Amino acid sequence: MENKEDEYPILVAQDGPLKGQRWSLSHTLMVGRDPTCEITVQDRQVSRFHARITPTQEGVTIEDLGSKNGTNHNGVELTAPVMLQDGDLLGIALAQQFLFLTSDATMPLIEGGNRPGRLLMDQKSRQVWVNQQQVTPPLSAQQFRLLWMLYENQGQVITRSDLVAIVWGEDQMAGVSDQALDALIRRLRDRLAGYDPTHQFIDTVRGHGMRLDNPPVGE
Repeated sequence: MENKEDEYPILVAQDGPLKGQRWSLSHTLMVGRDPTCEITVQDRQVSRFHARITPTQEGVTIEDLGSKNGTNHNGVELTAPVMLQDGDLLGIALAQQFLFLTSDATMPLIEGGNRPGRLLMDQKSRQVWVNQQQVTPPLSAQQFRLLWMLYENQGQVITRSDLVAIVWGEDQMAGVSDQALDALIRRLRDRLAGYDPTHQFIDTVRGHGMRLDNPPVGE
């Protein structure tokens, strides 16, 4: 039965009162403030019956049900039903965000997945989790690029010049000082420490560069 569930797309609550919850889209889900809704968002900005998410043969659609404060899809207000794509972000008024994933296999929070480390990243949605908590507000573009380079090459040492080239671009790297890279790394370490003060994910390998130390969850 569990494998059957994995075949359905899923909806994951991001920022908002339902953060961390998820729903399998095996049937139509009504989103709103009314207690009869499958997904109930208790916030005055949310209409009683706000939006409807419907699985069809072609895919999953979302439609706004004439709500007072609107529904947005990747930051754009919905004026008609749209078909959802993997990684889409949905906003119910400004009260609750959801991430749409086409299958459980792409869910970064799954324990025992391909990368069951304490730190998880999803490039498409540009989101970062530490100990299964989403890092909010999101990392800056520079912080994300630096961390993604280390994440893609977990355990390997990346030279400082390679990191500068990735973060600032090869045409800009000549003007980037060591202090600028150090300051960026320090800010990034501080952000991650807010979610796991017991572990420093970004290690300095003196004379060589930086590497990501990403132990499994629970270690």
